[in-house]
Amino acid sequence: MMNSMNVPFKRSTLERKLDKLILALFGTLFMMCLIGAIGSGIFINQKYYYLGLDKGVAAEFNPSNRFVVAALTFFTLITLYSTVIPISLYVSIEMIKFIQSTQFINKDLHMYHAETNTPALARTSNLNEELGQVEYIFSDKTGTLTRNLMEFFKCSIGGEVYGSGVTEIEKGAAQRNGIKIQELRKSATAIQEKGFNFDDHRLMRGAWRNEPNSDTCKEFFRCLAICHTVLPEGDESPEKITYQAASPDEAALVTAAKNFGFFFYRRTHTMIHVRESCVEKMGKIQDVAYEILNVLEFNSTRKRQSVVCRYPNGRLVLYCKGADTVIYERLASGNDDLKKVNRAHLEQFGSAGLRTLCLAYRDLGPETYESWNEKFIQAKSSLRGRETKLDEVAELIEKDLILIGSTAIEDKLQEGVPACIETLSRAGIKVWVLTGDQMGTAINIAYACNLINNEMKQFIISSETDAIREVENRGDQVEIACFIKEEVKKQLKKCLEEAQHYLHSAPGPKLTLVIDGKCLMYALDPTLRVMLLNLSLNCTSVVCCRVSPLQKAQVTSMVKKGARKITLSIGDGANDVSMIQAAHIGIGISGLEGMQAVMASDFAIAQFRYLTDLLLVHGRWSYLRICKVIAYFFYKNLTFTLTQFWFTFQTGFSGQRFYDDWFQSLYNVIFTALPVIIVGLFDKDVSASLSKRYPELYKEGIRDAFFKWRVVVTWACFSVYQSLVFYHFVITSSASGKNSSGRMLGQWDISTMAFTCVVITVNLRLLMICNSITRWHYISVGGSILAWFMFIFVYSVLRENVFFVIYVLMSTFYFYLTVLLVPIVALFGDFIYLGIQRWFFPYDYQIVQEIHRHELDDNTSAGSPEVGSQRTPQEEGNPLPREISRHTGFAFDSPGFESFFAAQLGIYAPHKAWDVARRASMKSKPKMPQRN
Repeated sequence: MMNSMNVPFKRSTLERKLDKLILALFGTLFMMCLIGAIGSGIFINQKYYYLGLDKGVAAEFNPSNRFVVAALTFFTLITLYSTVIPISLYVSIEMIKFIQSTQFINKDLHMYHAETNTPALARTSNLNEELGQVEYIFSDKTGTLTRNLMEFFKCSIGGEVYGSGVTEIEKGAAQRNGIKIQELRKSATAIQEKGFNFDDHRLMRGAWRNEPNSDTCKEFFRCLAICHTVLPEGDESPEKITYQAASPDEAALVTAAKNFGFFFYRRTHTMIHVRESCVEKMGKIQDVAYEILNVLEFNSTRKRQSVVCRYPNGRLVLYCKGADTVIYERLASGNDDLKKVNRAHLEQFGSAGLRTLCLAYRDLGPETYESWNEKFIQAKSSLRGRETKLDEVAELIEKDLILIGSTAIEDKLQEGVPACIETLSRAGIKVWVLTGDQMGTAINIAYACNLINNEMKQFIISSETDAIREVENRGDQVEIACFIKEEVKKQLKKCLEEAQHYLHSAPGPKLTLVIDGKCLMYALDPTLRVMLLNLSLNCTSVVCCRVSPLQKAQVTSMVKKGARKITLSIGDGANDVSMIQAAHIGIGISGLEGMQAVMASDFAIAQFRYLTDLLLVHGRWSYLRICKVIAYFFYKNLTFTLTQFWFTFQTGFSGQRFYDDWFQSLYNVIFTALPVIIVGLFDKDVSASLSKRYPELYKEGIRDAFFKWRVVVTWACFSVYQSLVFYHFVITSSASGKNSSGRMLGQWDISTMAFTCVVITVNLRLLMICNSITRWHYISVGGSILAWFMFIFVYSVLRENVFFVIYVLMSTFYFYLTVLLVPIVALFGDFIYLGIQRWFFPYDYQIVQEIHRHELDDNTSAGSPEVGSQRTPQEEGNPLPREISRHTGFAFDSPGFESFFAAQLGIYAPHKAWDVARRASMKSKPKMPQRN
């Protein structure tokens, strides 16, 4: 609760830009109406006697009051030009996004986790296209990058390390350094079970009694067996009992105590029952009941848990376990050698990628405990500030602790995480890891994930320095805070100067920042936040360790608001909820820590590696599709409205409509509605496999290449051109046109012919922007044009002003010639533009299209992906079925690929138009794959 945030309402960046486009369209509507109103006020004049503008004429046509005429005309034109505002756009986009989420993302078998029977889940459809523009990913470690299957692996008791295993992280580090590690054989005393992967004969089966620090070992095991909130279930036997714990760590620690001979088997409201073996003598087993007097629970601020218990002999003991930073602050003075040795062991465990906890205890006198317990009861019963008061009371007793040792738990990486992070990095996405683990563990996990490598320059900002420890030993909190803040400021300034130096040197190494939670607390201060942000943005990766959930959210918000970059947070536990809600997109992993993260997320997946499909495939496709839908809606509405606008100039700005009311009403609803939805659902520039094979394609979404104002202006220019063609070509060519009875064509004949040309052209224009054309495109485009003719055939029989208009027009050769030539002339400019753009200024995806244009397309459907991300070896043996797509939609051939490959290598090489043209002139026979 202390780290919780208000649930935000999220809208995509594209939607916000769409709002600005709509405002621009309102401005365009206002200007068009203003021009018409001014023109009306100027045009209206009594000299046009044939208009009958004498006395007694209506106010909107009264020449003696031009201001009223202009004002009334302004409002008339608002209704006439209102089609420029694409009201149906929002409905279409929501429909497309909903289908994308429910049919494509939710049903993608390559984001389905068979082991847990968990498919991907889109919990909102607002952010589909946002998935295609993510630049920063903030990830938790435990349960997100790792499996969250905790195993007790090593420990340090009284200054001695126990446990002989080798972790995956150690194997990976040795492999990087060219060292081969021999597999160690398990000893005869080794026990392998869920949560316990420990091997050391010195502690197993009562052998700990022979150790020189046997009393410390006994305190260590009792701390594991007593200091927890685990609930036992099932039979009270070591083989059949199961433990229900708040976290896998606690279950692993209690399981370890059981295997060391301290079997916790029963819990009541006030008692914990432990079956202890070999305590008094070898082979002797005794059941001991410990009275639990107080439980000081763990939270993300305290980072520790304590239990006050009473032994059967009356001994009062406080057992405490927690992060090394908080335990060391509360240790009693003296015994410095043990503290130093244990700290070295913690660093050793961290370098092996293990999760560490420190264990300590304190003997309490009856008077001391009774005095403290009264304060505890008062704090627990208070109605206001209860949590704060409990923390303050806990501080009174959690001091002068005696260090017992530390535990080391292994949490293995999820499958496919390193390859996924490497792919995301190639896509231009920066991954930050925010974890509660100590620095050594976090760094080595980052190495194992390919987040950090030896070629990178590392900036490490840590509070574990000799100078800071010396100040902390004095105990003055004000002095400690001031000193650490000043040290953090110096480190940030130094690192930022070095980073700028490396960035200006060519070629400079990639940079990475590692910072711990204590330093981060001061770095997030408003006076240092900008410096931290500048340093972080210059780094390829950032690792924040020993951070609280609130700090995770603060770091995410810093990048989201400070850098104005699109962010994604991914986590699996309740401590990740604030971070998930703070980012533009929140991803919840349905793991072993409950469903809090999933319930707070926008999308849910089962494994981190599925981010490759979610972002590079679904996100990229959604962004591309929605951009096309918005641009096309803008184009077709503006084109249609401008034909009416040009007509206004020939009607004395009177507000006379060019088209019939029903033409205007059904234009967006029936005649142009379905094709654009089909494009929003099924259009693909490249297949899913190529999207992951060339992750650099994702950078176009990060740059927002398909929805810049330049793109909008280009579409607007073509709208103006086409509307002029529709209006003036039809008007001019029909000036001498006659129907079959010898009569001249009237207004409704011309407007019906112009509307026919508009419907045909805008639907055909849609096909020109499609990268892949399926039968659904043909059905929707052909069906929309056919729907117009079916409508006008029936409507012209029922409506008086257009009575039999279509039948009269279709009886003339002029109609067929116009319907054929006008769309060709209108689309000719688009055709030339698209050709030049594809030949000389191609997008990256167009280059990939040309590289693979002679290959069989491995598409299973036009909308759903066909290849799984980071497929396991078992999955690799089962190739997916392929279906040949007969239509590619690639209208132009551009063999100039040099700049694209150069970009993949990090080298800038501009396109050479002459080289592209020269290569295009070379005739090459396409190599088709042979079929058996």
